[in-house]
Amino acid sequence: MGRSNVGKSSVIRQLTGKRVRVGRKPGVTRRIARYRCGKIDIVDMPGFGFMAGVSREAQEQVKTEIVRYLEQNRERILLTMEVIDARAFSEIVERWERRGRIPVDVEMFSFLQELKLNPIVVVNKIDLIYPQDRNALLDDICEKLGMSSPWRQWLDVVVPISAKTGEGVVTLKKLVRQRLRELGQERLLSWLK
Repeated sequence: MGRSNVGKSSVIRQLTGKRVRVGRKPGVTRRIARYRCGKIDIVDMPGFGFMAGVSREAQEQVKTEIVRYLEQNRERILLTMEVIDARAFSEIVERWERRGRIPVDVEMFSFLQELKLNPIVVVNKIDLIYPQDRNALLDDICEKLGMSSPWRQWLDVVVPISAKTGEGVVTLKKLVRQRLRELGQERLLSWLK
């Protein structure tokens, strides 16, 4: 899950090899989509937060649908990933905080933790960040999500990737494998390409 246009569907495509519908503009995934992969379903959530051309009411409805799905299915959910945009995350969070509001991305991360769904934070589009700026950016992201820096102490939670170029995807796959092994679900690893 994640905000619109962060690359959620592209991440699924990188992990599974499945043809997943992706688009160039926000809001391509409008409904919860399931992809059968072996013995499990991969669930692609619609984006939450601002979507151009979509009413505030419809945006809130999407967020409510996601929360309801998580609450109703939490016993069946093996792991969750919150995908964020490496370039835009900090700016969006700061904009929300200036308005005196809790950013949706931060709220969702806290909610996933509250439900004990141990989210993986997939920091997508890292290829668009200069290598010398990445550590500071990732430290800032961790702090905004309530985790202390340096970010490298959270390698079991935070994974920088580029779903477009494939950078970091091997690391994400290793973390997913580790999480499934910890849950005693090694038999379900066949979906991971």
